[in-house]
Amino acid sequence: MKKIICGLAAIAAASLASSAFASDLPSRRAAPAPYLSPAPAFSWTGFYAGINGGYGFGSFDTSRGKKFLGSVNGGVLGGTVGYNYQFNQFVAGLEGDFDYASIDNTKRPFVGATTKSKLSSIGTIRGRLGFAADRALVYVTGGYAGGQVKARISDSVNNVFQSRSDFRSGYALGAGIEYAFTNNISAKAEYIYTSLSSRKYFSAPDNIDTGLHTSIVRAGLNYRF
Repeated sequence: MKKIICGLAAIAAASLASSAFASDLPSRRAAPAPYLSPAPAFSWTGFYAGINGGYGFGSFDTSRGKKFLGSVNGGVLGGTVGYNYQFNQFVAGLEGDFDYASIDNTKRPFVGATTKSKLSSIGTIRGRLGFAADRALVYVTGGYAGGQVKARISDSVNNVFQSRSDFRSGYALGAGIEYAFTNNISAKAEYIYTSLSSRKYFSAPDNIDTGLHTSIVRAGLNYRF
């Protein structure tokens, strides 16, 4: 019996000694990883300004307008300002732009006559509504359009030599895509259709009444404040 008690005592002493030794050893448990807060989600909300440029083409909208002035085409270059507000994944905004244009044509509608027509500037004020997938934005747009249209005729047969330049109002519709490369810089590509109101040109027998429709494809670079 004494041997059993002595043996149990020895085992207990050995266990205590082993526990004490283990407590002195360095822990093998890995240190907890530092907490890194997630990056804030990108937002399109805010003011922006930028530049744009592209190509436009179109035609006058009546049979006499097409006969006398024909189709026009050429380049555009200008600036843009606007504001976006994002709610969930939807983006609503207001954008204005003004482009200098050289969308023109020279035509000879009949023997002895030459006409020149030109859209020399175009500006719009449009609402935008889009869907954002993080830094990518797809949108539709529409609103007011106004442009400076010039026309001139030299008709030696009927002795008509006239020119007219005036500002016309109308509307604009379009769609585009924009991508933000950084928190401040974004690039876009868009299509804008404009329809400008009719005006009377020239005197009889060369008088015409016509409006101008154009399609503009352009790219832009914006800085977001």
